[in-house]
Amino acid sequence: MVSQWYTKRWVVISLHILFWILLLVAPLLLRPSFSNTPGTRGMHENLLWLHAANTFVRMIVFYANAYIFLPKLIYKRKYLPYIAALTASLLLMLVVDRTVFKLVLLGAPYLLINFFVFNLPFFIFIIITSSAFRLIQDKLETDKKMKERENENLKTELAFLRSQVSPHFMFNVLNNMVALARKKSDALEPSLIKLASLLRYMLYETDEEKVLVEKEVDYLQSYIDLQRQRFGKNVDIQTKFNPIDSGYTIEPMLLIPFVENAFKHGTGLITNARIEIDLSVSKGTLNFSVRNRYENVDQQQKDKTSGIGLTNVRRRLNLLYERNYSLAVLEKDGWFTVSLQLNLH
Repeated sequence: MVSQWYTKRWVVISLHILFWILLLVAPLLLRPSFSNTPGTRGMHENLLWLHAANTFVRMIVFYANAYIFLPKLIYKRKYLPYIAALTASLLLMLVVDRTVFKLVLLGAPYLLINFFVFNLPFFIFIIITSSAFRLIQDKLETDKKMKERENENLKTELAFLRSQVSPHFMFNVLNNMVALARKKSDALEPSLIKLASLLRYMLYETDEEKVLVEKEVDYLQSYIDLQRQRFGKNVDIQTKFNPIDSGYTIEPMLLIPFVENAFKHGTGLITNARIEIDLSVSKGTLNFSVRNRYENVDQQQKDKTSGIGLTNVRRRLNLLYERNYSLAVLEKDGWFTVSLQLNLH
């Protein structure tokens, strides 16, 4: 999963360093030049040391609030201990401010009111910004974990859907092999070779997230050849696979359920059984259509064993492509037609 640039660790660290540097040099930016009076220049330098010490304490308070006070107190609804922790932090700032003041500004009177005038607004600002920083950080982390869970759930669901499609396909192919064996057909050996090729594809290629469209087309062609050997002249099978530019990829086993469905419902006691399969890729869009004649006589009986593929492939399309596909299913004039347009980008 690609993370946003502002969530990268080096970016966060750089922004923190920049923030504290700007806060540290703020007096220099606001007062770029000192008075020419030597005594005045010396006093300003001493005040800068005081400001540096206070900035260091503010940094401690910032990260203590973000990483200790909020998660261990506020998140656990310990509000009174949190208020006590903030009060202790403010007292720490007071002690450091008074101690450094006495060290660098010898003989100058220390006024408590000045501490609250100059440091209390900074203290409130530090608490607010550190709290916002922690809340944003937690929100980003929660979103990241949620996205990771969604991705894992998606992978699990897709693997489950794919595993359902594969047994459905295997049942059909094995039935083909049984029919050829019973006929003692010479086509059994080449059919077994094609079956071995199909199994190789299912075992090794389907573990990948995507495969080349050409490999998926070869898989479909092998399956159709096996069916053509099985049915012979009983079913008119017409295919049109246009040449495909290399480089386009697709999820494996995505198209086979449409073809399986056509052979399931378009064969048997069907008058003038005919199956038409067209596939082409134009400007990054895959156009795939499957048509088969059908009759309503034993449609309900067939549906009991063949409803797996189309349902799952529609679910996979929703998960993988969302709005980047169009699927139309039409039953008209004795023809069952499935048309898929898929944006391969």
